[in-house]
Amino acid sequence: EAALQRLREVFDIEELPPDVLPRKKPPQFMVDLFNKVADANGITRAPGLLEGDVVRSFEDRVHVDQFRFYFDISAIEKGEQMLKAEFRVFKLKGRRVARRSDLQHFCKVEVYELLEGGSKPQKKHLIASRLLSLYAEGWEVFNVTQTVSKWVGNSNSNHGFLITATHVFNNRIEHNLVTFAKSQGNLQESRNALLVLFTNSNKRRSSSFVPSSTSKFTQHQLSSRTRPRAAAVSSTKSQVTACHRRELYVDFHAIGWSGWIIYPGGYNAFYCRGSCLFPLGESQNATNHATVQSIVHTLKLSQDVSTPCCVPDELKSLNLLYFDDKENVVLKNYKDMVATRCGCH
Repeated sequence: EAALQRLREVFDIEELPPDVLPRKKPPQFMVDLFNKVADANGITRAPGLLEGDVVRSFEDRVHVDQFRFYFDISAIEKGEQMLKAEFRVFKLKGRRVARRSDLQHFCKVEVYELLEGGSKPQKKHLIASRLLSLYAEGWEVFNVTQTVSKWVGNSNSNHGFLITATHVFNNRIEHNLVTFAKSQGNLQESRNALLVLFTNSNKRRSSSFVPSSTSKFTQHQLSSRTRPRAAAVSSTKSQVTACHRRELYVDFHAIGWSGWIIYPGGYNAFYCRGSCLFPLGESQNATNHATVQSIVHTLKLSQDVSTPCCVPDELKSLNLLYFDDKENVVLKNYKDMVATRCGCH
C-alpha cells in the first residue's frame, strides 16, 4: 500500500480517478496530441513539442442551448501556471436558403464571454470574431487565454461562452444559419466543444523513478515480464557483470490503473545493474570522478571507499493520457521517467 501511495505521488495523482474506460471515449484532439508528442510507449519523441507540461481538456457541459458553452475548470491545481487556452468548436454545414446571392456565403461569428449567469444572460464581453463560410464544416479554434486566466483566478466569474452568427448581408442576427456541434449521445461525441488549457504544473516531481531491482514492489506489482532466468543467475556471476541497463516494465493493468489511463498501457522504465570495477571501459560511461574512485578502491588507498555506483546517466520523459477524477482528459509530461543509458558514477 505504501509503495502504491508513493507511485501515486510520482505520477502526481491525489485522488484515484474512477474506472471510466472503455465506457467513455477521450476527445480525438487529445489522442492526436498524445500521438504527436509521444511514441506508443508514452516516451517523448522530441523536446519542445508540448507547450508546458500539462494539457487539460474540458468538455462542454451545456446541452440545452445551442449557442451557450460552459466548462467546469475546477480541476486546475493551485500554483498551476496558465500558458494558453483554446476554445474549440465544430462548425456544422449551414443550411442552404433559397434566393440568396453570393454575398451571403459568409457570416460573422463572434465569441463572447458571458458576464452573468441565469437562463437568459444579457451582459457579455466580445473576445473574438471572424468571417466564416456558411457551407464549410470543421473545427474552429479561438484563443481565450485572457478570459480563462481570469476564471482560474476567480471561479465565480466563469459563466461560460456565447457564440453569435451575424448575417453579413443585412446585419440581421440569424441564429439558424450556422450551428455548432453539441454532444448528442455517441453520435457527435468526438465533435463536442472543448476548452483546452496548456499549463505548467510548477511542481517539483521526484527527479526519477527507477526502482531498485531487489524491491518486492518491482517484482510483483510493476513487472509483468519477470524473467526467471535473470533471477536464477548466481550471485558470484552477477558481481562481475559490468554495469548495464535491464528491462523494468511498469504495467498499469497489473497495478489496477488501466480503467482511467488511456495511453500507454504500460512502459519500460529500465533500471541499471552491474559492477563498476577497475578498469572502467567506454561502455560504462564513467565520469572522471568515478574513474578516480575505482582506482582509489582498487589500490586500497582508502579503507571506506567503495566502487562507483551503476546508475542511470540519461533519462527521458514519459507522457500519460488519462481521465482525472472529474472525468476530464489530461495529457501530462513527467520528466526523468525512463532510463535510456546507464553509467558508473
